[in-house]
Amino acid sequence: MPASTRHHRVMAVFVNCLGVLAALPALPAAAPDAATAERRPVTHAAAPSAEPGRPSAPPALPTPTRDAVPPPKPAVTVAVASEGTPAPRYRIQVRNSGSAPVSTTVRQELPPGSSATTITDGGRTTRTAGTDEVTWRLRLPARSTTTLATTLTTATPDQPHTAPACAFDGAGNRPYDCATATWNAAPAAVERAPQTPVWRRPAVLLAGLGGVVVLALGGIWLFRRRRRPTAAALAHDGPGTVYPRPAVPEVTRRRRRPSTWLLVPAAALVLAGTVGTATWTATRRVAAVDTDSQPTTGAWIGRGVAGGVGEPLRESAFEFTVYRVTCQPGQDARRCEATVGVRNVSPERQSWHGRLQRAYLPDGNFVSTDEQATRSANQGRDVFAEPMAAGSRMVLPLVFTVHGEQPPQQLELRSGVFSAGVRVDVP
Repeated sequence: MPASTRHHRVMAVFVNCLGVLAALPALPAAAPDAATAERRPVTHAAAPSAEPGRPSAPPALPTPTRDAVPPPKPAVTVAVASEGTPAPRYRIQVRNSGSAPVSTTVRQELPPGSSATTITDGGRTTRTAGTDEVTWRLRLPARSTTTLATTLTTATPDQPHTAPACAFDGAGNRPYDCATATWNAAPAAVERAPQTPVWRRPAVLLAGLGGVVVLALGGIWLFRRRRRPTAAALAHDGPGTVYPRPAVPEVTRRRRRPSTWLLVPAAALVLAGTVGTATWTATRRVAAVDTDSQPTTGAWIGRGVAGGVGEPLRESAFEFTVYRVTCQPGQDARRCEATVGVRNVSPERQSWHGRLQRAYLPDGNFVSTDEQATRSANQGRDVFAEPMAAGSRMVLPLVFTVHGEQPPQQLELRSGVFSAGVRVDVP
């Protein structure tokens, strides 16, 4: 057999063996013995669970939190503007943007010491908890705007006056929206007297004459100073003589020094003046410190701001506006309700807490927000539970439970624990 044929046969046998080995797993398996099958426990495959279980460790990326949803805009909105009239006059626009008529009660709080002289659209003056206000009861048609106006008289026409206005529901309890405006007296026209020419004013003439005198004296002094060295040189090195001049020793002049008895009193006087000035400056700075005001630097964020009812006051994150404060009559525990507008002026959502909102009493004590009463006044909604979205605004009542006959004198509102907050004086 040739060598080439023998080699091909060996290769063919090797390939056939590989094919047999590859075909063995495909052969049907032998049936197990019956006794062995009885002894072997039957295992059932676990059914796949409907939902995968939670991982024991948190995922690598945090689960994104749900963004704060801004509160819906009220169907009734209010806008207040002041007019440039000699007497305080305000224009109130109440708009119903809904598709159904709405019954509303509009209240405008009058500034202290003022009274209404003109009221349009059937409004009337009422007194609630020691505060005068103008009240309208309106029925707003769908998608309509109603304009109201009031004219006031005041004993201080030269000072600014702020008169906020709010629209409530038909019962006058839940606020829809509030707005405020400040009236400023128009500047009186000042008649300008004819101006005198510059060359006819005595002060200008005297100043010019004084300048000429100063320039003349300065010129004379410079002329004499330049001439003095030349005259001294001519007097010392004059024309020579036949006989030389005898050498005269120059007399050295001692520089005069001020007397010690003059230096000591002068130094004592300067020292006394310095100490006195420093003491006077320190005393004025210490006297200017207001011990009743809260700190505006250091650990506090932002600067503390104070104002009155109806004035927008801004702190680090929120802008607070107190539109109205009313208290129930009585001597025991009674509720004082403040209608407050809150606007988030920061670029991110912010949370605030009821315990940080305080009402200060005349005796110096304070009470925090009654959260249960506040929730009831907001129709069961917890206004402190959800953070406020950036740029959002809401008007809501805050309820404080106080004891005694005197109402709160000041409200303190803040967004966070370390925020300087705002303080509102209650008339």
